[in-house]
Amino acid sequence: MKNSEVKIFTGNANKELAQKISEELGIPLGKAEVKTFSDGEIALQIHESVRGDDVFVIQPTCPPSNDNLMELLIFIDALKRASAGRINAVIPYYGYARQDRKSKARDPITSKLVADLISTAGAHRVITMDLHAGQIQGYFNVPVDHMLGEPILVNYIQKYVDNNTVVVSPDVGGVLRARNFATKLDTPLAIIEKRRQKANESEVMNVVGDITGKNVIIIDDIVDTAGSLTKAANELRKLGAEKVYACATHGVLSGPAIERLKNSAIEKLVITDTIPLTEEKRIDKIETVSVAPLLADVIKRVYESRSVSKLFE
Repeated sequence: MKNSEVKIFTGNANKELAQKISEELGIPLGKAEVKTFSDGEIALQIHESVRGDDVFVIQPTCPPSNDNLMELLIFIDALKRASAGRINAVIPYYGYARQDRKSKARDPITSKLVADLISTAGAHRVITMDLHAGQIQGYFNVPVDHMLGEPILVNYIQKYVDNNTVVVSPDVGGVLRARNFATKLDTPLAIIEKRRQKANESEVMNVVGDITGKNVIIIDDIVDTAGSLTKAANELRKLGAEKVYACATHGVLSGPAIERLKNSAIEKLVITDTIPLTEEKRIDKIETVSVAPLLADVIKRVYESRSVSKLFE
């Protein structure tokens, strides 16, 4: 029997998801207040004892990324100074993940920098979902539980799958993810070959596989400005695809994303709630499925020192 309690806290990044996880676990959210001083600095107060407890802070580093990251770091620091037993950073969406290597001279590796900041602040463990690159797990000096949105999305997208469906990878780098989807959905696989001109812009060059007269499902991990996704969808339609669906774990949906989706060939975009949808982003083309049951299960297993890898079986 553990003497420590499990406590759940959240910053301002995704309170709705934190509340769902809290309800799944049957544990109320911890009492804390995150405000800002008049100059914009973050002010945090924790209004209950956490001494010796297993504490889980639910805070994706989604836009506004810098504010949410600082909230997370300050939360971890406060918990460390309050003598929490174990501090677990639950980061459903890990921002700064796209700069995971030096692709050209004098580039930063911000994925490693942010990992160092979280470890230095005092986190004992990180729980996250669908990192942009798997090797980011190795940037941390603490254990990382890297969960996948794939099972949740596969289960949800089933209703759009029939004998005339093809799963499509939006680029060569996403082939493994798309192949896993295709295997679980028992569909053929096609691959889009594209050449990226610069960040957030890409050009569809060719499609490897038969999509003529087929309903296609484009699989990706992140939808940011939706430029790549909508160009791919429109190109697939031009090449003879019937209906185009898409799914991704993280719906960043920044800048012109919503307008692009509205005007695209995409019938439905299925995303998870790792990032909250603001009111203006709630359009008919977007459907959301919750990761709360999965993350609640992970939290329970970590607290009880049970295997998390069982969830992958």
